[in-house]
Amino acid sequence: MNTRTRALLLFPLFFALSAALGFAGDLLLLGKNDKPTPFYAPGEKMTFEIRLQQDGKPVSGTRLSWTRTGDDGLTEKGEAISAVEPLVITTSTDKPGFVRILVNALDAEGKLLANENNKKNVFFDGGAGVMPEKLQSISEPADFDAWWAKQKAELAKIPLTILEQKPLPETHANVETFDVKIACAGPKPVSGYFSKTKNIAPKSAAALVNFHGYGIRSAIRRDKDANDPANPKLVLDINVHGIENGQPAEFYTNLGKTTLKGYAFNKQENATPETAYFYGVALRALRALEFIKSQPEWDGKNLTVTGGSQGGFQALLAAGLDPDVTRCNAGKPWVCDLGGVTLNRLKGWRPDYTRALDYFDPVNHAKRIRAATYITAGLGDYVCPPSGVTVLYNNIPATTPKQIEYIQGATHGSTPPNVVKFVVKNK
Repeated sequence: MNTRTRALLLFPLFFALSAALGFAGDLLLLGKNDKPTPFYAPGEKMTFEIRLQQDGKPVSGTRLSWTRTGDDGLTEKGEAISAVEPLVITTSTDKPGFVRILVNALDAEGKLLANENNKKNVFFDGGAGVMPEKLQSISEPADFDAWWAKQKAELAKIPLTILEQKPLPETHANVETFDVKIACAGPKPVSGYFSKTKNIAPKSAAALVNFHGYGIRSAIRRDKDANDPANPKLVLDINVHGIENGQPAEFYTNLGKTTLKGYAFNKQENATPETAYFYGVALRALRALEFIKSQPEWDGKNLTVTGGSQGGFQALLAAGLDPDVTRCNAGKPWVCDLGGVTLNRLKGWRPDYTRALDYFDPVNHAKRIRAATYITAGLGDYVCPPSGVTVLYNNIPATTPKQIEYIQGATHGSTPPNVVKFVVKNK
């Protein structure tokens, strides 16, 4: 493997269009790889072009620091000065997996350069892969299905009881919404906002359950999703913790400083599946599905689960554990392929791996998904590394409609303007 940089006298349309969509005055580090696909053969040269620009024009004279890492364990670094021509980084890898290219703009003191407008650092984070279809997960627990059957039996011991159903002020003429709490196994109930189209007939409405990303917050009202009488819907949005909804910001901030501080990252709790924080999260996801399926208006045919990051994790668990789910949307899903670190894959931001967490890893639930599944992956997302999200896609059965969209330059929290996307699907 050889990595090097050079300059090219190129002004690709990609850079011009991307700049037009940025904020006026912002510095942007925009990058792309040299193929219409982000995938290469083992040992094939990968070429990345990265340009610093402002208001659509190249910016010269700024220090750029770059790092190449990857699932192959190799690391290389370098520096350059921005110019009219883009910085070009070439690399390769011989094994299945992904390469990460991170480029930062630096100020005169060598510190990370941030835009004055939004105080965000100026960087490019992207990459490419080799033979992604060959990426596999480690073996799942031998008693995976038996263990989950036992947990479902424990959940079934708790009657599907609505503990609270408080009507909320109307925001859309065709929708009624409630703050609901539903009895559940484990320490907390399901807590969310339930919206439904008014005056609909029994067995006439599609159902949607939405899950949240990592954090401590109220459920979100999704009244607009149920506001079309011609397409009636039942929509349930739950907070991940089973806590009160609609409270002042201080309520959630205080939980983040006390009982929910660093939740899901406690390695002692994660030593056994029954004590892991994800245990209650999974049970509440299952009970949320049971609740919405119990509504007389549900058509019995259409049940969608959706979420991003931690919400994508919950949606995938729900789709794997409940065969009634018909569609799963998982944007940059969290904690996929936790055991990949034992194969030297780049880790990302997530709990340290324990064998107990294999019971919750979406790559294991993926093998049981029968719902059409749509996934997104950022090639610069190292909260949810693209290798793990690719393993997830690979583990979904070939008989299940599935699609994954890779986004060049997208991190977990940001996507650059006019991105290059590449879709893999089986149907």
